[in-house]
Amino acid sequence: DPDESVLSACFRTALEDGSHAEREEKQLKAKQILTKLKIKDLDQPMRELSGGQQKRVALANVLITEPDLLILDEPTNHLDLEMIEWLEGFLSRGNKTLLMVTHDRFFLDRVCNIIMELDDQTIYTYRGNYAYYLEKRQERIDNRRAEIARANNLYRRELEWMRRQPQARGHKARYREEAFADLERIAKQRIEERQMRLRRSNVYIGSKIFECQYVSKTFGDQVTILRDFYYNFARYEKMGIVGNNGTGKSTFIKLLLGIERPDNGKFDIGETVRFGYFSQEGLTFNDQQKVIDVVRDIAEYIDLGSGRHLTASQFLQHFLFTPEQQHNYVYKLSGGEKRKLYLCTVLMRNPNFLVLDEPTNDLDIQTLQILEEYLQDFPGCVIVVSHDRYFMDKVVDHLLVFQGEGVINDFPGNYTQYRQWTALQSKDEEKTPKKKTATPAPEKSNGTRQRRLTFKEKREMEQLEHEIEALEKEQQTLEAELCSGKLSVEELTAKSIRLPKLKEELDEKSMRWLELSEIP
Repeated sequence: DPDESVLSACFRTALEDGSHAEREEKQLKAKQILTKLKIKDLDQPMRELSGGQQKRVALANVLITEPDLLILDEPTNHLDLEMIEWLEGFLSRGNKTLLMVTHDRFFLDRVCNIIMELDDQTIYTYRGNYAYYLEKRQERIDNRRAEIARANNLYRRELEWMRRQPQARGHKARYREEAFADLERIAKQRIEERQMRLRRSNVYIGSKIFECQYVSKTFGDQVTILRDFYYNFARYEKMGIVGNNGTGKSTFIKLLLGIERPDNGKFDIGETVRFGYFSQEGLTFNDQQKVIDVVRDIAEYIDLGSGRHLTASQFLQHFLFTPEQQHNYVYKLSGGEKRKLYLCTVLMRNPNFLVLDEPTNDLDIQTLQILEEYLQDFPGCVIVVSHDRYFMDKVVDHLLVFQGEGVINDFPGNYTQYRQWTALQSKDEEKTPKKKTATPAPEKSNGTRQRRLTFKEKREMEQLEHEIEALEKEQQTLEAELCSGKLSVEELTAKSIRLPKLKEELDEKSMRWLELSEIP
């Protein structure tokens, strides 16, 4: 009922049966779950909720009932990172049987202990995490490929025998003929081929990318998105943007692209920058157009540099559109396939700065892996807004964390490193004993006294800056030497051992510098 309130919609489930005490307990639990899913106004009619809010109410409704078997289809869609992490904890606690479809590999690793894969009308089961699944799946594919190769060799010999034999055959010959039919079925099977990585070398972007010059943006009198925000985006930078829903992540992108106008300040964008924008809203296609024609309308081929290029058809095939699918009409595509086609149209325009707003929604895991590799090798700039933590860890090298009310933190690392750092900060705060506030003496200042850097800490911070710079240079040198192919076995071994230790040391010093930098 669209006129039913959130409270009524959820409590109807909670109040169906049980004693008064049990119903009271379910009411309390319902309120707690809705609060965690950031549904604040419980008297609001369902028709006034956004699509994402309605999905969260539906999820809450399922969780409140405490069923013996939970069946969830993409439960992390429409949730921000804070909500996803809460849901991980909720589903991990207690004895719950869960059957779930998800493309969120981080979530999958933390909640599930069995992975089922549906491939070629067959279900394969893997008892382990996502990394185990990838390893065993590749083993299965390799074994199947070897079996097909053996069948092909035998098939050629048996085919020659079939051609030589007369029509009238004995019992043994008929048995061999039946075996030939099974052999032919195996030999003619096609197995997924590993996609080659698309390494592009022709993307040029100048040294000036963009400068966000003290930009402010407010909606109405209440929601502050940016407040005098300054940022100078570096060449080849790959940035992730994270934060809760409603903190302004998508608005920041629209300001950068000129879709929204700032209240104050401006974005100064370099002359060579060519944006490729993948939005949450997607693209409206002509449903009567063929898939291949949608891409050919943009370009017949994409230049990879060094004399290499891919036709529109080859590019679509790289993103798992089979030749048959390419000649289908757009209206026959699923929602996920349309999102994938939209992604291909963005990349075919040959941009040097990719801006991707929730690109992983509705994409299957194989497509996500291909996109991750494409972005890792992309020789331009990238900004990604995503709640897919696994994807962010693979693609970005630092984060802008939108805290809300115009507060934005710049973190030098990926999402996992950021969560480790915030956990460390929380532990430090818990360890710090809370002192009782004494009544200030008359001669003391009555203002709030903030902790300042000590002389020793200032010296430490300066020393850390020099050490971090030296370690970064050493890392660049080591990586170049390891890729050169000119090292002896002994040198290769020594430098391979040194590199992970160096990275660990660099992370520790960067983390310490970050802690000190937050003290005024």
